[in-house]
Amino acid sequence: MGEVAAAPIGPGSILWQVAGDPRSLLPGTAAGIMQLMLPGLGAGVTDHSNFFDDPFDRIFRSIPPIWRSIFSDDDEGAEVGRTIRRFHDHVKGTDEQGRRYHALDPDVFWWAHATFTWEFLRARELYFPVPLRRAEREQLYAETVTWYRRYGVSDRPVPPTLEAFRARFDEICRNQLELTPAVQWVLDPSANPSARAQRTHLPGPLSVLDGVATHLGAEAVRVLVYGAMPDIVRRRFGFRWTHRDRLAFLQLCAALRASGPLVARGKLDGLWPEGTPHLDPQGSGMVVIAGPSRRQRAGAGRST
Repeated sequence: MGEVAAAPIGPGSILWQVAGDPRSLLPGTAAGIMQLMLPGLGAGVTDHSNFFDDPFDRIFRSIPPIWRSIFSDDDEGAEVGRTIRRFHDHVKGTDEQGRRYHALDPDVFWWAHATFTWEFLRARELYFPVPLRRAEREQLYAETVTWYRRYGVSDRPVPPTLEAFRARFDEICRNQLELTPAVQWVLDPSANPSARAQRTHLPGPLSVLDGVATHLGAEAVRVLVYGAMPDIVRRRFGFRWTHRDRLAFLQLCAALRASGPLVARGKLDGLWPEGTPHLDPQGSGMVVIAGPSRRQRAGAGRST
């Protein structure tokens, strides 16, 4: 596949700048759905986690260590990466169609990482005020390769350039993703009565919708999630996406591009799960650790 480009990550790197901003999380639900669409990954999640009891628990538990593997020096980052890899040693089995899977299959493990790479590129494109130049996008991709290597998993599936990454990502979206049982469960509210009964707490700038009908909150989230998705995924799986949805999504993107002052005042910090390292929103360049999110505080209150 050719020599894979890589670049150092650390203070001042584009990866730190993007991953350290809470807006980097906004395409995360779309990325998570695409993760679950890869059969081996979706089966591993449903068979080896509490996914059906609390689909968001995996996200809130996974983000802090994954972000720690970014916001660390090379030695510590590699140690965190190895710990994350060891979590997946036992994640193996046979899916509902009789196909064997293992979370440490390089193609499966890389796809999870690829969706995070896509997430950061997509967030930077949609929700930040100034787009990256081509050389900066290539630099960001090279930095994500260094990040991936911290897991200690084979480089075999890793595309050598951003252009090759985009082509490979598109090919997987077109030909390999499926509506796995995990995805069907996420997309069908009738399959999740317990989640349907809960109040919808929307993050950051969307929190103004809290207390409004759950349906309206769900519609705002749907537009945000489906709007970020690749068009090929929306079309291939028949996700509803109207002209009105597109206009609403463009308005959300414009509001988020203008949200720099809110980010600087920490108003979007509620997006971070507790324990997630990120950049000081006031611009000091220091790495800070997120406290409990609104969802986690609510969960703690219910458990007492």
